[in-house]
Amino acid sequence: MQGRGIGQGRIWLLSGTGEGPPLAAALLRIGWRVEVSVVTPSAARPYAGLDLDWMAVGSLQGEKAIEAVLKNGAGFRWVIDATHPFAVRISADLARTCARCGQPLLRLQRPLEQGGAVQLLDRFGDLRGFDLGGRRLLLALGGRHLPAVHSDAVAAGAEVFARCLPSADGLKAALAAGLLPDHLAVVRPLQGGRAGAIERALCRRWGITDVICRQSGGVTERLWRQLSANLDMRLLMLRRPASPTGVETVESEASLMKRLQEAPRRGADD
Repeated sequence: MQGRGIGQGRIWLLSGTGEGPPLAAALLRIGWRVEVSVVTPSAARPYAGLDLDWMAVGSLQGEKAIEAVLKNGAGFRWVIDATHPFAVRISADLARTCARCGQPLLRLQRPLEQGGAVQLLDRFGDLRGFDLGGRRLLLALGGRHLPAVHSDAVAAGAEVFARCLPSADGLKAALAAGLLPDHLAVVRPLQGGRAGAIERALCRRWGITDVICRQSGGVTERLWRQLSANLDMRLLMLRRPASPTGVETVESEASLMKRLQEAPRRGADD
């Protein structure tokens, strides 16, 4: 799709979070030309109707692939890394490649959430150090994490529950993890004003005493903090990994917009 003119310059936005589409729309409104990269077709759908210069779908295979985009798109004023806080590989590859190429890079990092009693884990395997005998643990995690965490939770004595998306891959991953069929809910989370209603109902139905999720920030983490406080559940959370060193970071769209109007620094180590 062709852009609408030169405007303020060109931006390459990499995003795997819900903040990406409204951020792209805001950048377009004030005259930036925007190219977007996402990993999956489902992540691309919310960008439909936006006048992007380009939409790329699929994983970037390392630093060479990133460097190729930078060379083919010579003239990016900024690269914005708005990927998920746990997408550590792409963030590290971006940091190294942009520094080497002298490409200005900004990291939009979700701020750390506060409130509620949370026990942070450095790795999921730390779960084995908890006494979960007689506890009913909900795995509020994506399908690829379920097998390992289920094994750790069972070893710690927990009765384990989970929910998965209504897809063949999601259901296959959940069942392969060893979850009992009546300990698994196949659901699509509600959006808008009803967000969290399904999770609340499941926690009550199953008598959940503990929840484990990731310190990912945003609406998902806020939801589990609120539910754990309201339903008197213990919240266990995998600690967020640190951002790559030497990368300039902002924690809000307003701060990002302000920084974009200023002169970029050439390279991550300047």
